[in-house]
Amino acid sequence: MRRQITVLDLYDALRERLGLRLVSGKKGLDRVIYDPETQIRHTIVAGPLNYIHPTPVQIIGPTEKEYLSTLDPREHLQALDRLCSTQPAAIILTDRIPAPRSLSGKTTAAGIPLFTSTTRDNIVLDNLLHYAARFLAQKATLHGVFLEVLGMGVLLTGHSAVGKSELALELITRGHSLIADDAPEFTRVAPDIVNGTCPPLLREFLEVRGLGILDIRAMFGDSAIKSNMYIHLVIHLKRMRQGEIADMDRLNVTDRQRTVLGVDIPEITVPVAPGRNLAILVETAVRNHMLKLKGYNGAERFIARQKKAIENSQ
Repeated sequence: MRRQITVLDLYDALRERLGLRLVSGKKGLDRVIYDPETQIRHTIVAGPLNYIHPTPVQIIGPTEKEYLSTLDPREHLQALDRLCSTQPAAIILTDRIPAPRSLSGKTTAAGIPLFTSTTRDNIVLDNLLHYAARFLAQKATLHGVFLEVLGMGVLLTGHSAVGKSELALELITRGHSLIADDAPEFTRVAPDIVNGTCPPLLREFLEVRGLGILDIRAMFGDSAIKSNMYIHLVIHLKRMRQGEIADMDRLNVTDRQRTVLGVDIPEITVPVAPGRNLAILVETAVRNHMLKLKGYNGAERFIARQKKAIENSQ
């Protein structure tokens, strides 16, 4: 279950990016912006000043400031009273707009955090909505090792003790990067894009049977670690006997898909057997996948060449 988004969460996440400064209402930092148990998924968490359909975070930019400045003193105070009566979780003044004493006093009395920002109102709004979207995005944890191989996010899967960590270690020594071992976390950040990252506790570590827990950054340097990556390919390692490998279709490799958070990700099964260099096979599988993304299919080209040779021989 997702935890709540509080004003303090938002402040900690975006303070530096948006140049946020807390003016008043410190006691209200625990106010809830979003609660998954009481609010619907598509709740808009922030928007410009609005009394009729107020959002949890109310933004006051140059346009709103100009509107408030056209009001006479009595109407101005009434507008601020209406704003506070909607009980927003927080109010943000953008574009370096100073906080009026009247607003500061009313938000303090109401326990509503009031912030100023050095950033333009449209950028503040974009960042707030992006933060909320990432927080509310669908998430899943999958078993495997997630790596960056030749610039692509590759998830190695397979039964326990099939050799995923050993293969990952060999790929790292060949210049590729570790993102997450054992339990990578995936988030759907767009309708057809899934981003993978590592839980903080496991970050930079790889467990290899017989060697224990390895600190990959300390052993191989910063370039051996990536914080996150979009997933492009799943490579499933499967133990097979030589006879089973020989019976596999050698020409028409079936294009399989694995669904991750509603997004279809291409999946390739790589047989595991003595004498097979899995690191080279993974690199080659990634290169072949990259060619397919560009519209090139080696098998189709070979079939076309064979067909042409047959026709010429007749």
